[in-house]
Amino acid sequence: MTVNRRQVLGTLVAATSAVALAGCGFQLRRVQPLKFQSVELAGFPSHSTLEHQLRLAIESTGTKVVESLPEAEVVLKCLAEVREQVAAVTTAAGQTRELSLRLRFRFRLTRVRDDNVLIKDSEIALARDLTYNETDALAKQQEADFLYRAMQADLVDQVMRRLASVAF
Repeated sequence: MTVNRRQVLGTLVAATSAVALAGCGFQLRRVQPLKFQSVELAGFPSHSTLEHQLRLAIESTGTKVVESLPEAEVVLKCLAEVREQVAAVTTAAGQTRELSLRLRFRFRLTRVRDDNVLIKDSEIALARDLTYNETDALAKQQEADFLYRAMQADLVDQVMRRLASVAF
C-alpha cells in the first residue's frame, strides 16, 4: 500500500490549520457571569416564553432567579413585551405578499436595596420579513413561529450581554 502525494499534502494542510487555529486564541462564545447573585423577574405577562428563556439564561450563569423582592439583589422589570405582525407588501387586489414580524421588549433593571436604576428604561426591537401566500397559510404560520423563536433567542442574548455589563 503506497501513500500518494495528495494524501500526505492534505494531511499536512489539515494539521497546519489545526495548529494555527489553536494558537490564535479563538474561543467559542461563553456565558458571561453576572455581577449580582439573585434577581427577580417582574412585570412579565403570564406564561411568557420570553420570561422562561431569560430565567434559563440567567440561571445558567449561576445567578438565582427568586420569586420575592426581599430575596433579590436586583429586579428586572418588564415594561412591555409586544409581538406584532404587519402586512408590509400588498397587491393591488389587497392580497398580502409580505409580512413584517416584530418583537419589542422594554425593560429596566434596578437595585433593591436603594432603588438605584442600573439600566434605564431600554427597548430592544427586532424585525424579520416573511413572504406570504394565502394558499400556504399554515406553513407560513409555522415559519412565522420559527422566526419569532429565533428573534426571541437573539433578544435574550442581547439582554444577557446588557446584564453582564452592569457595574453592580
